[in-house]
Amino acid sequence: MSEDARKKALDTFLGLVAERGYGEVSLADVSMASGLSKAELYRLYPDKLALVAGFMARIDGEVLAATPEANDPEETVRDRLFDILMRRFDALKPHRQALASIRRAGLRDPLTALVLGPTVMRSMAAMLEAAGADSGGILGAVRQNGLLAIYVAVSRVFEKDESGDLSKTMAALDSRLKTAEKWAQTFDKHRVSPRPSAERAPAA
Repeated sequence: MSEDARKKALDTFLGLVAERGYGEVSLADVSMASGLSKAELYRLYPDKLALVAGFMARIDGEVLAATPEANDPEETVRDRLFDILMRRFDALKPHRQALASIRRAGLRDPLTALVLGPTVMRSMAAMLEAAGADSGGILGAVRQNGLLAIYVAVSRVFEKDESGDLSKTMAALDSRLKTAEKWAQTFDKHRVSPRPSAERAPAA
C-alpha cells in the first residue's frame, strides 16, 4: 500500500502543480485530491519540498533503470552524458508544466532553492556516475556544478521545446556538452602535476 500511496500522492501533486502552480498547492490540497488522509500523506511526504524531492528521485530512478550497467568503451563521457540527460528530459516531458512552476518557485524563493540544493546535486552526481565520471572529491564537486549549469541552461530550452523529438533540446544539450568537453580537455592539458618532494638534507 505504501508504494501505491506514494505514487498516488506524487501523481496528484504534479497534476495540481501543473494546473495551479507550485505556490497555490498545499498539502491539504494533495490530501483531498488524492484521497489520502493528512496523516497518511504526512508520513510519506511531510511537506511540499519532500514531494519535489520524491519527484526528482522518481526521475533519477527511471533514467538509471534505462541506462546500461556497462558503459561502451567506444563512447566518450560526453556521449554518455548526452544520452543520459536526453533520457532525463524524455522522462520529464509529461511533467514539463509542473517542472517549470517548481523552477520558478526556486528562483523566487532562495530558501526553497537552498533546501532543494542537495537533492539536485545528488541527481547530478548520479548522472555523472552513470556516465562513468567520478563525482567524488573536489574534482567531482566541480563536475557536479558544471553539469548542473548545463542542465539548468538546457532546461530553459526544454520548457519551450514543442518539437515532438525535442530537437531544440538536443541541439542545446549537444552544444553545451561540447563546450564543456573542450574546457575539460584544456584544463587537463595545462594541469600541473605535483612535484616530487625534495630529498631531506642530511643533518649537520
